[in-house]
Amino acid sequence: MSVGGRHILLGICGSIAAYKSAHLTRLLVKAGAHVQVVMTPDATQFITPLTLATLSGNPVLVDYFDAKSGEWNNHVQLALDADAILIAPASANTLAKFANGLCDNLLCAVYLSAKSPVFLAPAMDLDMWAHDSTRSNISRLQSYGNHIIPPGNGELASGLSGEGRLAEPEEIFATLQVYFGEGLPLAGKKALVSAGPTHESIDPVRYIGNHSTGKMGYAIANQLLRLGADVTLVSGPSGLTPPERATFIPVTSAAEMLEACRSHFPMADITVMSAAVADYTPKVTADQKIKKTESHLTLELVKTTDILATLGKAKRNDQILVGFALETQDEVANAVDKLHRKNLDFIVLNSMRDAGAGFASDSNKVTIIDKNDNREVFELKSKGEVAKDICSRVIRLLNR
Repeated sequence: MSVGGRHILLGICGSIAAYKSAHLTRLLVKAGAHVQVVMTPDATQFITPLTLATLSGNPVLVDYFDAKSGEWNNHVQLALDADAILIAPASANTLAKFANGLCDNLLCAVYLSAKSPVFLAPAMDLDMWAHDSTRSNISRLQSYGNHIIPPGNGELASGLSGEGRLAEPEEIFATLQVYFGEGLPLAGKKALVSAGPTHESIDPVRYIGNHSTGKMGYAIANQLLRLGADVTLVSGPSGLTPPERATFIPVTSAAEMLEACRSHFPMADITVMSAAVADYTPKVTADQKIKKTESHLTLELVKTTDILATLGKAKRNDQILVGFALETQDEVANAVDKLHRKNLDFIVLNSMRDAGAGFASDSNKVTIIDKNDNREVFELKSKGEVAKDICSRVIRLLNR
């Protein structure tokens, strides 16, 4: 089974991101898919139906009724003919209509008639994407069985930067490939990824933590999914949207992350530990909020269990284990030491001294070092691109 030979109904909404739909249409057609484009009236203001008709090889449909030809565009039949319905870009307006069953244009009518799987690739400004009403609509759409292709993080048409930009056409195409079981390099492989910080409670109100956002780990999980892997993501507290097709395990403390990782590690072919786990935790956690009564407060801390080292000791020869090293001095020496002590296949080194890299940033600058001391230095890239580099190295190891 593959995208080739499939009937894909591509819905396009009114969004500046509609320009990407031309490339997406081309990818689908080149793969052998039959593409029928249905546009909302507003979408025609951003990209012409003529462009998409030329690329798809089929007339583009916008209205229920074509006044020139006298033909009625049968929304029920359009939905029945589709092996998958893909809405890219899906605007906030159309998502709200889908979530609430509104039907004031042809695309909405096709959606409400759908018998095949529906994939929604949202695109909007970051504040619109973060708004409670949009989040509620997304949750409702997921509860209906729709597949959400998460938006990317980066520069937006408004000039702002953040989450909300349409996923790249290659990512959307890969999602369909995975769904239709197309041969991908990590198909059949199980992957375990850790991401984000851990929070070590001092009392019911306060905790010890760090500045990790989970962006790097989530990018790796998403890339492994695109490559066909069955992914389990163990994440500390993060405001990021979990990948839809991953098994998601939220945790808070280092102890909880250890338990989750140790439980799933034996089944994993690939394990990438990118979480920023606390090295120390309070020896005693207060049951009540500690009152500010003294000028000083002394906390006794104890070491947490080293998760990466624990997994390294249990690692089999047929498993790939990848770790991260965030260093501020003697970077390479410390990373190489960690690589060997913890029985890793390779380690991803990044430095807090590199501008544009590290916690909270959308980019990273890394060096990959393997157990044979081979080193590959990469330029500053988006974390999505860094994830691709890491996963490419994993595939090379699997094919050795």
